[in-house]
Amino acid sequence: MIDPVAAADPDRSAGARLTAAWASDVAYSFRRNPVAMASTIVLAICLAASFFAPWVAPHNPFDLKTLSLQDALTPPAWEQGGSAHFLLGTDDQGRDVLSAIMFGARISLLVGLASVAFAMLLGVTLGLVAGYAGGKVDAVIMRIADVQLSFPAILIALLIDGVARAVLPRDAQTGVALAVLILAIGLANWVQYARTVRGSTMVEKTKEYVQAARVIGITPLQIMRRHLLPNVMGPVLVLATLNIATAIITEATLSFLGVGVPPTQPSLGTLIRVGNDFLFSGEWWITIFPGAALVIMVLAINLVGDWLRDALNPKLR
Repeated sequence: MIDPVAAADPDRSAGARLTAAWASDVAYSFRRNPVAMASTIVLAICLAASFFAPWVAPHNPFDLKTLSLQDALTPPAWEQGGSAHFLLGTDDQGRDVLSAIMFGARISLLVGLASVAFAMLLGVTLGLVAGYAGGKVDAVIMRIADVQLSFPAILIALLIDGVARAVLPRDAQTGVALAVLILAIGLANWVQYARTVRGSTMVEKTKEYVQAARVIGITPLQIMRRHLLPNVMGPVLVLATLNIATAIITEATLSFLGVGVPPTQPSLGTLIRVGNDFLFSGEWWITIFPGAALVIMVLAINLVGDWLRDALNPKLR
């Protein structure tokens, strides 16, 4: 039934929904948790600095026309020999470290979000099918998952990346390196989603609303999409929030090992690897500041994920 007040005044209806959302249990939990609020603010700053890097970064560290070797290895502005023009110093190519961090965080966040989205799509689909179908289908999917769990995620990502490099032509590897990295990390992390969704699906499919849907002739695909999927997404969203940080760390590890994104598209892991060569020669800022940015961003994501897990847990309300 249509609310005549909402139909007459859509703005009032939108305001009422906003007020109701702010008064919800999750919003109340957020307001009562200063750690979650501080982490959200830090995460918002990181996201804004990375996504708007072309407009807010002091320099474009990858524009060769603006680089000068005379500015190479300039220390931070507060150190002796530093320059206010380069707040966090420069690397061996004269690139501004602060700007490089902003541009590098874009790649790290892109890989983290895209790989988690791919892993979630694959894992949720296979988990729904395994939990609803059962029998041999469930056994095959879960045995594949068990085999994959016996290997570390970083090893699986390295294996997939190595196979892609061996199959693809050398001149095409740079263009698809980012996609291969996302695919490798996603394929290494789908098992957690599949096992979580499978367990929830096996519980939900025995309930009366699913039995009623079967009786009236709704197809299994529609039951999984319309009835089961909305009821199993709560734990998946919490898991995805926590896994974004894991995916970013995995990408940074692969880039540090030299098998991640190409040097023309450096991430935070690439910046840390480049700066590591100068760490013991006194140019500590080249690797310390990208490493600190990575730690701060991952910590903020983990803290937000921990709050979301507690806020969505009915046993803790």
